[in-house]
Amino acid sequence: MAISGIFVALVALGVVPIIVTGQPLWLLLWVIVCIVLLVIDLSIAGSPRAVRLSRELPAAIRLGETATARLLLTNTGRRTVRGLVRDGWPPSAGAGRTRQAVSLPSGERRALETLLTPFRRGERHAEHVTVRSFGPLHLAARQATIRLGGAITVLPPFNARKHLPSRLARLRELDGMTSVMVRGQGTEFDSLRDYVRGDDVRSIDWRATARRTDPTGAAGQRLVVRTWRPERDRRVVIIVDSGRTSAARIDNEPRIDTAFESALLLAALASKAGDRVDLVVFDRRVRGRVQGTTGAELMSRMVSTMAPIDPELIEMDWSAVPGLVRSVTSQRALVVLATSIDAAGASRGLLSVLPQLTRRHTVIVSSVTDPDVLESTLHRGNRAEVYEAAAAERALLDVARVSAAVRQLGGEVVTAAPADLPPALADAYIALKAAGRL
Repeated sequence: MAISGIFVALVALGVVPIIVTGQPLWLLLWVIVCIVLLVIDLSIAGSPRAVRLSRELPAAIRLGETATARLLLTNTGRRTVRGLVRDGWPPSAGAGRTRQAVSLPSGERRALETLLTPFRRGERHAEHVTVRSFGPLHLAARQATIRLGGAITVLPPFNARKHLPSRLARLRELDGMTSVMVRGQGTEFDSLRDYVRGDDVRSIDWRATARRTDPTGAAGQRLVVRTWRPERDRRVVIIVDSGRTSAARIDNEPRIDTAFESALLLAALASKAGDRVDLVVFDRRVRGRVQGTTGAELMSRMVSTMAPIDPELIEMDWSAVPGLVRSVTSQRALVVLATSIDAAGASRGLLSVLPQLTRRHTVIVSSVTDPDVLESTLHRGNRAEVYEAAAAERALLDVARVSAAVRQLGGEVVTAAPADLPPALADAYIALKAAGRL
């Protein structure tokens, strides 16, 4: 049972007869009258237990998008249910309005809609619905909390997909499929074409030139050059660190979310280039794996795998990573390690296993940098800002030291702010393609 403000105000009116007559007995009589009215009002109110509930929910939405959750109510009782319905979505689901008024006559059905705009990735659950049914006087209500489970999967937003068209255009240029005719530096022979000024003379095919005569009938022969295209059907293995360092928020975004954005853009780009992409999310155990999938199914499985994964507050087990890569592929591959290289001490495990990886694979270490740290180095107006700038400079030096150590061990390093890291990693992949290293 829930008492309304109207009943409280009605009881408070009992003070008026006492002030007028000076007899406290009037207050007792007034309270008895109010209680009688309350009992009558509750007896006439419809039963909330007689309301049958069901949900209609979208299977999944992307983070930042808005979806409509429909709650269906059917009154199986004999009396009309007039009151409030509260749908128990958690705050992270971003429900716009959880309390809604309803008037549900006997035998009828109503649908209540709630707009959900989640601000956290993963599974968002609603466990119960509370129905409060008032009587005709609205003095009190019969209330029941009914268990009704429901869940909606919030997928990674993949905001980095806006960078995909420009990177695909660069890949097409490498393949010689556009009018720009930029020759890729791959090692797979593509075709023969006429020599034009600016072509590398080392690409001239002298045998093809000797076999070809000038179609115009003029004296001499036209030179023929070979064109190359980047290699296809290569392996790209993405290892995402889901340990404690991935839980840090950089520019109001967890590190692991930035790693997911980078992995999605790289996977979309590599699959379009004809390469095979595998994803493993790992800390001390495999948290998620996508393997042996291509095309549109690859992106669908990746976002579904990433959605429920949150960082674990444990250290990353780098010693298991070489074996993990071997379990994915025995071929030479591009191995992308999405992790943090903020401090030399924390990166000791990463540096210890890099020689095992670079011996057989091309390795890129991808790490997000904090824009606030860079901003802190620019302000030194007072003592507090000087100390903050000194700390920021030290942090940048630590990143530079670890980056230099990674390069010395044969790996590549890509660091950028959260918004810039996905395209920067895609550019590094394209550069490796153009250089024939993948």
